[in-house]
Order: sequence, then C-alpha cells, then structure tokens
Amino acid sequence: VQLQASGGGLVQAGGSLRLSCVASGQLFVSWALGWFRQPPGKERELVSAINWNGDTTYYADSVKGRFAISRYNANNTVHLQMNSLKPDDTAVYYCAVDTSGLVRPTGHEYDYWGQGTQVTVSS
Repeated sequence: VQLQASGGGLVQAGGSLRLSCVASGQLFVSWALGWFRQPPGKERELVSAINWNGDTTYYADSVKGRFAISRYNANNTVHLQMNSLKPDDTAVYYCAVDTSGLVRPTGHEYDYWGQGTQVTVSS
C-alpha cells in the first residue's frame, strides 16, 4: 500500500488549505483513513479520521469546527479541508490507513503511512 499526500504549503493565519491523499490498493473502500500531524519538536497526534463508509468521523478538539475530512472511494482519495488556520496548526501532516475500517482515536492502530506534507501558517 502506498499513500501520496499533497496540498501543503505556506498560508497566513485565517487562511485555508486542502490536503489530499491518494492510496493504492483495491481494498481502499474497506479502510479507515486518518490524518496525523507532527509539529516541530512535538509528538505526532491524530487530527482527524473517517471510517470505511464515511458515516463516522473523528476530530481532535483543537481542530473541531475548522477542519473537515472526506473520502472518495471511486478514486481512492481522502481530503482534509482546513479552514481558519492558526500558527499552532503548523506541522508536517501525514495520511494513514487503518485496515480495520474503524475510527479508533488512539491513533496507534494505523498500518500504512504516507510521506508527510508540510503545512506552515504564518501569523
């Protein structure tokens, strides 16, 4: 399984970015998908996740109401729409696959990881 994340960049506070992640594999429709981030000098955290059929989502408290996760099984893609960005959102963002198909907010169960995409929010 290969995951390719894109969409990061430099944006001013209050701006928006849309991250995308394309996954290989015919079992995409059965997987849960997550977006993680790792700020400089800090541990990685689960930002958002979506279950296999899209009817269950998870958001970290720090991004609720600002970020939205969505998936498009037809093209093996998951997106993270990030609005009202803050400098604290600056991090490397990673997409990941949980083959259980379930949203499990502990974040430790993910099986496959993509390379990161840098998001930098200036004040």
